[in-house]
Amino acid sequence: MKIGIMSDTHDNLPRIRSAVAMLSGEGAQVLIHAGDIVAPFSVKEIMKFPGEVFGVFGNNDGEIAGIKKIWKHIFFGPYLLELGGLRIVVCHDPFDIERAPYENVDVHIYGHNHEPEIRQGHPLVVNPGECGGWLSGRSTCALLDTDGPTARLMEVR
Repeated sequence: MKIGIMSDTHDNLPRIRSAVAMLSGEGAQVLIHAGDIVAPFSVKEIMKFPGEVFGVFGNNDGEIAGIKKIWKHIFFGPYLLELGGLRIVVCHDPFDIERAPYENVDVHIYGHNHEPEIRQGHPLVVNPGECGGWLSGRSTCALLDTDGPTARLMEVR
């Protein structure tokens, strides 16, 4: 199974649209957002992904009630997902991984610092970087393949 991962979109609608199209085009069946969506109008673009979409809130998500009204699979992290035979913990801030009450985790996904990172090993650690590109000028997302598991970063254009 292929899983698209994005974070820190910060209402950048053109980059959200591009990332959703790229990840879908790469065969992602599920999309995970690691926080800092910001507003409900951005969620509407993220939800155009053709598969299931899961996410966690970040520290800049301002309209939590509005986001929850239109997105049934958004949670306060750390949140455990079981997808493609893997146990995946998703949070926004990497320090939240340390307080996650989960054992035998295969993948840790986080965002927050806007710095893309993939650390191979067990667990596999994935920070897709900032999709919005506001801070660094670089827009990235990631594609996780549950076979392995392996992940790779992708530039969003």
